[in-house]
Amino acid sequence: MIKTDQAAKRYRQSETRRLRNRMSKSTILTAKKRFLAAVKDNNKETAGSEFTDIVKLLDTSVGKGLFHKKTVARKKSRLRKVLNSMNA
Repeated sequence: MIKTDQAAKRYRQSETRRLRNRMSKSTILTAKKRFLAAVKDNNKETAGSEFTDIVKLLDTSVGKGLFHKKTVARKKSRLRKVLNSMNA
């Protein structure tokens, strides 16, 4: 049971932030699935546009503090490898 007004407010704030972060992560995962599906279908144009979309989402997530910048760099690097292997 929350005993103070301050603790109640912190709880409300953390819950709001948790849901916002969860939604953002879900959006990123959905974009990643669309990108991988385009790669699997060997559709270069769609894969390229999906890659730029997911990179934008990841970079935005760093600015909001959702992911660490090196985590995002690693994710982008791995996705870039997949895109480049498709072009080879």
